[in-house]
Amino acid sequence: MSEPLLGVAFLCEEIPFLFSSHLVSSFLKKKKMSSPSKRREMDLMKLMMSDYKVEMINDGMQEFYVEFNGPKDSPYHGGVWKIRVELPDAYPYKSPSIGFINKIYHPNVDEMSGSVCLDVINQTWSPMFDLVNVFAVFLPQLLLYPNPSDPLNGEAAALMMRDRTSYEQRVKEYCEKYAKLEDIGAAPEEKSSDEELSDDEYAASDDEEIAGKADP
Repeated sequence: MSEPLLGVAFLCEEIPFLFSSHLVSSFLKKKKMSSPSKRREMDLMKLMMSDYKVEMINDGMQEFYVEFNGPKDSPYHGGVWKIRVELPDAYPYKSPSIGFINKIYHPNVDEMSGSVCLDVINQTWSPMFDLVNVFAVFLPQLLLYPNPSDPLNGEAAALMMRDRTSYEQRVKEYCEKYAKLEDIGAAPEEKSSDEELSDDEYAASDDEEIAGKADP
């Protein structure tokens, strides 16, 4: 009889431990579930305090624009881009959605939509990362070390693999045309159409001048 009693005593001693462990686990789980909104606020404030220009969308804290400069020692240096950021409800346990607003020539960025192919954003995101990591580390690394083997812009990937010099020249041309400080307020389509209209206007004005000189 002594052995069963010892077994019961042993179980009785373990039950409070198991019960308290369950409470702690439940508490931590609830704590995690309630933390995303506070974490969003903290990460956004940290981004602003790191000298990044942030423009809120719809007065909320889940959608905003960030001004991003091309990294030094890359053909993107001197370019400035407007990046749209959307934080999901589950952030930081789910990665932010980011995209370039003005055009960039890069194998891993879709030229039309501005969407980004970046493993650390799309697949291997961790709650340990924050918004400063995105703009101080991940995006600079993307521009410094493009991956043409997994492209969103097939033309840029092919040119980079075929002729790196021509690829870098094309990058600089895009920076000059679409990535100046005055460009980040307009969508690429709007800017390009404006340029076409202005070219047509110049051509029309030239024709008028020539025609005017021909008249007696």
